[in-house]
Amino acid sequence: MATVSTLVRRAFDWHRPLMLFAAFAAFVVVVSAIGLVVDHRMLVGAPIWAKPCKFAFSFGLYAATWAWMLSLQRRHVRLGRALGTVAAVACAAEVGVVFVQTIRGHRSHFNVATPLDAAMWAIMGASIVVLWVANLLGAVLLMRERRADRPALWAVRFGTVITLVGMAIAFLMTWGTDEQRANRPMRIIGAHSVGVPDGGPGMPVTGWSTTGGDLRVPHFIGVHGLQVLPLFALAVALLAVHLPRLRDEKLRLRLVWTFAGFYAGLMVLTTWQALRGQPVARPDLPTIGALGVLVAATMAMAVWAVRAARRPVPARAREEVLV
Repeated sequence: MATVSTLVRRAFDWHRPLMLFAAFAAFVVVVSAIGLVVDHRMLVGAPIWAKPCKFAFSFGLYAATWAWMLSLQRRHVRLGRALGTVAAVACAAEVGVVFVQTIRGHRSHFNVATPLDAAMWAIMGASIVVLWVANLLGAVLLMRERRADRPALWAVRFGTVITLVGMAIAFLMTWGTDEQRANRPMRIIGAHSVGVPDGGPGMPVTGWSTTGGDLRVPHFIGVHGLQVLPLFALAVALLAVHLPRLRDEKLRLRLVWTFAGFYAGLMVLTTWQALRGQPVARPDLPTIGALGVLVAATMAMAVWAVRAARRPVPARAREEVLV
């Protein structure tokens, strides 16, 4: 059995810059967790250390997942590793700015109140664009990859594309409101919430608005597609040990496609809900109806996938295989 040190060494062999950033992110999470206990300051209606804690955890998970995927790459390895290094630097800039601004007691997002705050926000804006482009190029490389386990490969492909769209949703948050643009000099430009000011009543832990729309909901769903879809493919593969029917690769592949469609639909649905200024916890009838259609379509596709796998092979096809 491998020791802990051996497992850590193997992990850092995936892609060292990304894993070094993941270690830095873990450090920020620990410091932020301590800050939540000992520092009771509030910022924009939430504990001041909540944002760096959640931000570092999310980005660290992203970096570790990307490092793992690069370890599976067999084509264009050098280009993939170069993109991984670019992604690690961009992630470090994002988390670093949030961490520094928290120490200063200032907002990191949308803050242009002072020249230093504006410079910090500009760094974050530039780094997220770089990260988005690196993710896009990485998605192209993954589309060209060829591996034996097609369900897992397609889960990674779909997860990367959904993450790309989820990251793009963040750009919707940077549009300043009319009220923000009318105030001179501008101090804040952009918001997470739609229809209500940032910092109002929010859900526990996530802080998502309970009085208006919140673009962080679809953004969260999207950026974690990179982890959720491969985990779904892994779960189906593990179930195949006890469910012989799932040993059919085509069935697992169809289930991955079905779940990817549901996950992408959920991201689109929550984006639509947020842009209408509707809290995620208080959906109206059109939102509930759209969710019902999405769930029904997903269940129908899953049933079709299972039934298609159970169809007997025609006699002529069996004869051709034997020949």
